[in-house]
Amino acid sequence: MFRDIQAVLFDLDGTLIDSAPDLGAAADLMRTTRGLPPIALSAYRPMAGAGARGMLGIAFDMTPEHPDFLSMREEFFSNYEQRLTQNTLIFPGVTELLGDLVQRGTRWGVVTNKSARFTLPLTRAMPLFASAGTIISGDTTVHAKPHPLPLLEAARQLQVAPERCVYVGDDERDIVAGLAAGMKTVAVTYGYLGQKSDTSQWGAHVTINSPHELLQLIATP
Repeated sequence: MFRDIQAVLFDLDGTLIDSAPDLGAAADLMRTTRGLPPIALSAYRPMAGAGARGMLGIAFDMTPEHPDFLSMREEFFSNYEQRLTQNTLIFPGVTELLGDLVQRGTRWGVVTNKSARFTLPLTRAMPLFASAGTIISGDTTVHAKPHPLPLLEAARQLQVAPERCVYVGDDERDIVAGLAAGMKTVAVTYGYLGQKSDTSQWGAHVTINSPHELLQLIATP
């Protein structure tokens, strides 16, 4: 049980929303326009949290070191920009979780590595985020996760001490960042998990399998 918690911060993709269908479709469009056969969403999903790097890796077995990576990444970004919320869903239980946090008087916000180019229009388009106290994108600060600076900036904007915050995420870098920021950390197993999918190795304070389990961890003020 976490006590004296005043704010809960969340990763975005794979933690609050399932954006894999739109991310995967943006990458797959690049394949089909080149005459290549489509790839199933199930292949894209595990790497959805890695953004362009993950999607281009699945679609074309392409790494950031490839000479065409930057131009391919921009094409992917353009495709994704056209369909930010077309098939993106809120994970079951998230709406209720956030509503309960607000009812308790616990502030909440988002800290994602997704660029503000996508984060801001996406969160403005989804009513879910209307009660968020802060939205920190991957380029809000000079460092992105796993550096703790974005989480510390979120705590500063919420006017809550880092040790009074919980950070929730579905990737090892989320836990690394949260621990470095001095926050309580929660790993979720229902997200994308990335290449290191064994959450027991991440060092999180707690691992949960569904959003509603989080409320059981936070003592009511």
